[in-house]
Amino acid sequence: MDEFVCVRLVQANALDLTLFQFDYDLTFAVFFMNTDRTIYGRYGTRSERKDATKDISIESFREALAAALALHKHYPANKTSLAGKQPRPTQFKTPDDFPSLAGKYKPALDYEGKVVQSCMHCHQVRDAERRFFRDERKPIADDVLYPYPMPNAVGLSLDPKEKAKVKDVAPGSAAQKAGFKVADEILSLEGQPIISIADVQWVLHNASDASEPATLNAQVVRGRKKINLTLDLGRDWRRHSDIAWRTTTWDLRRMAAGGLVLEDSTAEERHDARLPDDGLALRVKYVGEYGEHAVAKKAGFKKDDVLVSVDRQTTHLTESELFRYLLQNKMPGEKISVTVLRGGERINLELPMQ
Repeated sequence: MDEFVCVRLVQANALDLTLFQFDYDLTFAVFFMNTDRTIYGRYGTRSERKDATKDISIESFREALAAALALHKHYPANKTSLAGKQPRPTQFKTPDDFPSLAGKYKPALDYEGKVVQSCMHCHQVRDAERRFFRDERKPIADDVLYPYPMPNAVGLSLDPKEKAKVKDVAPGSAAQKAGFKVADEILSLEGQPIISIADVQWVLHNASDASEPATLNAQVVRGRKKINLTLDLGRDWRRHSDIAWRTTTWDLRRMAAGGLVLEDSTAEERHDARLPDDGLALRVKYVGEYGEHAVAKKAGFKKDDVLVSVDRQTTHLTESELFRYLLQNKMPGEKISVTVLRGGERINLELPMQ
């Protein structure tokens, strides 16, 4: 750390979105940068609501620091290999440029007054991006619904204590078909030197959207040998991601579910209710009480209702999958027919989209 000049940003107010592009659902994110704004890499990831440090560690942070210093030592001779790590063009330069956030926050925090209320959170950037699509009455694309996919979306599990070492490969996954093996160390992905799991996510995040399959080139070290692999991604590969843990999913629950928090029924609950294992059975864990998050409550939904049909969809869907279906196929103002199981009785309701 002594070899770095450390700068800490504690709010998203006036954040330069043309430079700081990362997973806005994180509580801790690091950029390793040259003074000319060239980014060597990123650090920080998350995949659970409660265990925020499940995928990061002091050990892997140290590895990323050392790797960033090594890249800096060889800069600018290695500048070409770093090109893919640089920020992508963005429609809005700062969060304040989003229509839904315009004028709501000042550039700096109000330390002399209501400091908490004056702070724009990072997750509000992603909220505003999705709301922009919704307000424009456009389907929210997979790459916006599933930002910064975890490597397990392609079948890879990485060791949280290492830089980018494969801990497990899911059978039948894209990663297994590509030839990844346990203990492989990922050196590069799409030509970019990988120094952390966040770097892997950066490449996945910027892969082709769902309209066309993506192919990623990888180089790994296996033993002492460097091996080149080709990772072929299917059209719907992002949909293997679980976004339920994300703070930004809260606004999706308003848009698609009127403020409902849903969870898949257990095998025991399905058995007791005589519901098939492959059928839709999303139990209402929580019903929003206020404002736009109370729309479902006003429509008659109650805690512990089990959704068994939504817009005639009766096959098994997770909460994330249901949100995707509704946000890509239904627009604000539409009312969706929903059948719920309540106390053994099937009740038909209408859920307004927002």
